[in-house]
Amino acid sequence: MNPTRTAGAAALFSLALALSACGGADQPEEQAGAAAEDGAAEDTAAADGFEISDPWIKAATVDDGMTAVFGEISNTSDADVTIVSAEHEAAGMVELHEGVTEGADTTMREIEGGFPIPAGGSRVLEAGGDHIMLMDLTEDLEPGSESTVTVEFADGSTAEFTAQVKEFAGANEDYDGGSGDEEEYEEGHDEHAGHEDEHMEDEG
Repeated sequence: MNPTRTAGAAALFSLALALSACGGADQPEEQAGAAAEDGAAEDTAAADGFEISDPWIKAATVDDGMTAVFGEISNTSDADVTIVSAEHEAAGMVELHEGVTEGADTTMREIEGGFPIPAGGSRVLEAGGDHIMLMDLTEDLEPGSESTVTVEFADGSTAEFTAQVKEFAGANEDYDGGSGDEEEYEEGHDEHAGHEDEHMEDEG
């Protein structure tokens, strides 16, 4: 046997094995990259699609004890999301509330299941309707100041937004705190309602 020919054949065989190994290594890496991208898409946090327009809080003092957060929440994602809770540094307790009308009276109560928001949809937080309730205030929320609110989604992700504190006069509405007792809670109307009241007084 020719030693030179044998060595050459062995070298060609080694090169073929090396090329095969490289090709085999590249394919799993590409597949792993695609899998990682798919996983990232599936793991998109609900908070990523959160937006809020014109957020504001009715001015209140520690003596008032409670107030509410308003605005219009939008879900810009392509999946339904649900806000399940909220936090505020000046509130000992925060709840998601809805307004329930019974006859001429509107009762404020904690909503079951949170605030669901459909994909590409929105939810309005307004006086007399859905709102974020701040209770057991530990400091005054003064007009003109800004305050940070944190909302948590069903998937555990969170989003923060800054709300302007405003002075608003309002009407007395019943507040159902969940214990069966009802307390009188003065909740601010929106600007449109306020202007309507002033217009009616001027006409009177």
